Amino acid sequence: MPFLPRRRSERPEASRLHLLVTCAVLVVASCRPDSTAPEASSGTGAAVASVQVTPSTASLTVGQSALLHAILRDANGRTLSGHAVTWASSSPAAEVDVTGKVTGHSPGDATITATSEGLRGIASIRVIDVPRPGSAQVLVGAGDIASSVTGAEATAKLLDAIPGTVIAVGDNAYPDGTASDYATRYEPTWGRHKARTRPCPGNHDYHSAGAPDYFAYFGDNAGPAGRGYYSFDLGDWHIISLNSNIDMKAGSPQEQWLRADLAASHQQCTLAFMHHPRFSSGTHGSSTSPQPLWQALYDAGAEIVIVGHDHNYQRFAPQTPAGAADSSRGIREFVVGTGGAGLYQFTTPIANTEAFSTSAHGVLKLTLRPGSYSWEFIPVAGDTYHDSGSGTCHR
Repeated sequence: MPFLPRRRSERPEASRLHLLVTCAVLVVASCRPDSTAPEASSGTGAAVASVQVTPSTASLTVGQSALLHAILRDANGRTLSGHAVTWASSSPAAEVDVTGKVTGHSPGDATITATSEGLRGIASIRVIDVPRPGSAQVLVGAGDIASSVTGAEATAKLLDAIPGTVIAVGDNAYPDGTASDYATRYEPTWGRHKARTRPCPGNHDYHSAGAPDYFAYFGDNAGPAGRGYYSFDLGDWHIISLNSNIDMKAGSPQEQWLRADLAASHQQCTLAFMHHPRFSSGTHGSSTSPQPLWQALYDAGAEIVIVGHDHNYQRFAPQTPAGAADSSRGIREFVVGTGGAGLYQFTTPIANTEAFSTSAHGVLKLTLRPGSYSWEFIPVAGDTYHDSGSGTCHR
């Protein structure tokens, strides 16, 4: 299903071409100047020495569009403006127009080429099918991601080979979730999957009051601006992104919205994700703050909650919001703070822990089927820990 970012304010038409050749950020409908772009240039007089297409990789669902950008440079590395660029696609899976707007038409891979003065730059596009009810859907992700480009790139490479919807489970760009943190650490790694990513915010995003740069980066994929909680359907599952950085008390706007959202859903199975864990053996440990949201989920028969915050992997048996084992109606929690930040250690797991690792970075892949699900923790290259299993929905 397409997830389109918020429409930016319209720019004067005269500046549109300059924006297209200097912006290095994947967007769907419009582009804004990037303060980190190379210093512009010598204009039209210098010859083109190189062509770069940004982003260089991206994933789209069928029917979804994204805007690519051709960065032209002269022999001194300065960006150029005013030179003609032609665009072409290697496959009918994706079509590209004269502005660099690429649209997914059918599942498959395509190489998009931008040519100027005989020189070419390329981008690799993967088109995946639109999720359909009655079919298995993949949800994959982790939290605590871009502390460094190296760590985030290792898990981003796993995503490169896994189709489906990506979730970023908070603390996505360190240290402060600023526009610069997202541009320099998240964008070059997990950012190449931005078009298919649904995020939730972490506490590092709120180092700036209200997490403005988090909302600006993810746009409509993060739900209504400034709120940080939203829901969507994926096949036969109802997926809910919650904001554990704001008021979660019973009767709070978020808790009331969650109960209404759950009551309105007609899906058989429900999964929620937020940054802070209700249960954890790690450094940060368990928190009672999310318990009212857990209670709403439990009352509605939800199956799974995915969290981060503690930088390790933990899987819990189904349990109540109070922590009592409940194999018939309990919620299974996964702690997946393994996206790239440094790992946290512990030795003694708390009650209801079924599996854990403090030694592996990786992503959690969930295959969501009508009435059931299966999971697999997939480690990065060089790490060896695996975990897998399956469960059924409550209703």
